[in-house]
Parts: sequence; C-alpha cells; structure tokens
Amino acid sequence: MKFCAPWEKAFKKLATPFEHFLHAQTTTGFVLMFMTILALILANSPLAETYAHFFHTKIDFSVGTWKLSHTIHHWINDGLMAIFFFIIGLEIKREVMVGELSNIKVAILPILAAIGGMIFPALIYMYINAGTDGSVGWGIPMATDIAFAISALVLLGKRVPPALVTFLVALAIVDDLGAVLVIALFYTEQIHTLPLIMAGVMFLIMVVFNRFGIHMILPYFIVGLLMWFFMLESGVHATIAGVIAALAIPSKPKRAPGSFRQDAKELLDEYDSYPVDEKEGMNERQKALLLKLEDNIKEIGTPAAKLENDLHLPVALIVIPLFALANAGIAIDFSSIGTTIMTPVSMGIIGGLILGKVLGIFGVAWLAIKLKMATLPKGSSMNQIFGVAFLGGIGFTMSIFVADLAFMGNAELIFQAKVGILAASLFAGLFGYVWLRFIAKSQ
Repeated sequence: MKFCAPWEKAFKKLATPFEHFLHAQTTTGFVLMFMTILALILANSPLAETYAHFFHTKIDFSVGTWKLSHTIHHWINDGLMAIFFFIIGLEIKREVMVGELSNIKVAILPILAAIGGMIFPALIYMYINAGTDGSVGWGIPMATDIAFAISALVLLGKRVPPALVTFLVALAIVDDLGAVLVIALFYTEQIHTLPLIMAGVMFLIMVVFNRFGIHMILPYFIVGLLMWFFMLESGVHATIAGVIAALAIPSKPKRAPGSFRQDAKELLDEYDSYPVDEKEGMNERQKALLLKLEDNIKEIGTPAAKLENDLHLPVALIVIPLFALANAGIAIDFSSIGTTIMTPVSMGIIGGLILGKVLGIFGVAWLAIKLKMATLPKGSSMNQIFGVAFLGGIGFTMSIFVADLAFMGNAELIFQAKVGILAASLFAGLFGYVWLRFIAKSQ
C-alpha cells in the first residue's frame, strides 16, 4: 500500500503545467516551517548560547598564502544561498521563455500585481520609518516567500482553480526578480572595480560556452564558481552571481524535437523486431538500442531544465532549511514583545507585508481588470485574488535575507525586523489560507 502525506494528496489534485516545480516549493514550505520552529525553540532554550556560537564558528579555505575565512552563518548566507538564487534565475528564465510570463496577455496581471506588491509595501515602510535609522530597510517588506505562499495555496486543493496557482507562481517570480534587483542596486555598500570586472569576464565566458553549443555542466560550474568568488570580493552581494550565472545556462536542446521523434521511432521499431525472450531478457543489440535511446533523450533535454530539476530537492531540503535555522532563531522576551512590535522597524514591516501587499497586489489587479488592461485568471474571482494578496505578505526567506543586508552590524534593528517579519508572515499566511478556504469562492 502506497502512503501519501496530506500535502502530497492535496498536490495531486492540481493539474498545472509545472507540477514538479509546485511539488518542490510545497516540500520547501513544510521543511522551512519545521526548521523555523526549531530555530525559535533553540534560541529560547538552555542551548541558546551553543546555538549562537555554532553559527559564528569560522571556517577557513586556504591555498598557500591565500585564505578565505567566514563564519558558518556567512557561508550559508553568501555561499549556499547563491544556489537558491541560481534556482530563482533558472525559474525566471524558464517563465520568460516558455512559461506564463512568455504570453503577455496572461503575464500582464501578475506582472502589474507584483510591481504593486513591491511599491506599496516599500512606501508604507518608508512613511513609518522616515527620518529614523531604520529607514534603509524599505526593501524588507517587498519580498514574497514563494515556498510558503505556494504551500498554503496547494493545500487548498480543488478549492482554488489551477489558474490561480499559476497566477501566484508568476507573481512570486516577478517579485523575486524585483528583490534581486533591489539587493544588487541598493544594498551594495562599497564596490571594488577589478573583482567586479573579473566577475563580468567570467559571465562572458559562460555566454561564449552557450553560444558555441557547450552543454556539459562542468565548465559552467567551474566558471560560475569563479564568478561567485569575484562577486564576493567586489562588494556586490555574492548571491547575485547565482542569478546572473543562470542566465548563461543553455535552455535549448542539442537535438531538434522533430529529429528526436524520428530517431526514437526507428530505435524502438528495431527493438521490437527482436523476439521477446523471458528467460534470457534483452540481447546485446537491444541493450545497445536502449543506450542509444537514452543518449538521445539526454540530448533533447536542456542543461537549464536538468539543473533546475536536479537542484530543487537539495535546495528545498538543505539550503533553505539551513538558512532558516541560521537566521530565524531570535530570543523572544514575551514581557517586552509588545514594545518590540511597536518599534518603527517592526511596524513598518508589518504594515508593508500586510496592508502594503493587499493594496499593491489586490488593488493594482482590481484596477487593471477594471481598466480592461488584464483579465482574471480562468475560474477565479476577485475574492480569491484578495486571499492571494495576503499570501503574498508571507515575506519570510527573502525578507530576512534583505534585513540582514539592510541592517548589517546592527543587532537591535535586525532583531526588530525579524520579529516584524515573523509576526506579519504568520498573520498573512493564516488569514490568506482561512479566507481562501472558508470565504472566497471560485467563479
């Protein structure tokens, strides 16, 4: 008897073009939730000091006189998270080339809603924090945690139309692109020109690989690793290297689909021409034919699709959970939690992620539909868009990431930001889920 976890059953009820993508994001969401709770427990237990000390332990890599030394926390945020950003880059590229963002009629609504969902939260945050030390954190409430948001929506199963899931995926990917641009343009303190030029050279080498039809992944990995190092040394956040590297990965197959179909038919016809021997199994020629077919299948695939498929699970089960464990652990003093939430930073984030996202996503979507610039996702209603707007207020991963960059070195502001992010994300997720489950109806 095959066992299916509840979220797997819910996932199977949806028939969308990106099932593997959704499944990976759903897995990430649940593992992320567990690791966040674990981080909070550790940070508020007798093991708190050990927990903090562990992530501040330094790990060195050295060759001769050259040495790269960072804390475990730093390696996770600057190193492992580059893989997460690489996946984001691949997702953006796929959506623009062949996904929902490739059709402007379908893409216009999530694009406009995502832009609104970035601008309004930033404006609300800036209004609340004007003239304070926390004003630089305006980028924190702009982000949406795609894993948490999609997990909540997928759990609703048939209560939401597949087109609404597609809308949220497209919106979150545009949102991720916006967050990447904000990090690159506004949260880079000091730029060192030579390493940045070298990072650009590495990217150009990868583009040349692509243009010359090199589909082996190893050359891209080696040059991409060098680009990450130069980006780290340049002062631009190293994770940006992940997004840029993804743009250079080939997304076209070596073999044309038409020729693959013909060759596969010929190979299978020849395979079928040999008699079936239940005792002996396949003969040597049949084995050779299957190996040839396997090679052809590999050639019809693309390095971009293969990497996205191969890396989703490690990112879902290792990278993002480690990020949550390293960053979500905050020591909560319940006697002063109310005071912390009322600080401008926390209030700005809460206002941005809840009110800002609803005004931005729902408000802009409503206006675009009223002005006939866009149409509702098939089978969905404005009530459901309202619920999705709340799910867009789950900022978690990217918001914490931006908070660490915005308030680097200021532990108090980082603490206030994380409290605001956790509070807003929890409220937005619960409200959005309850609204979509019990109140909103499909058309």
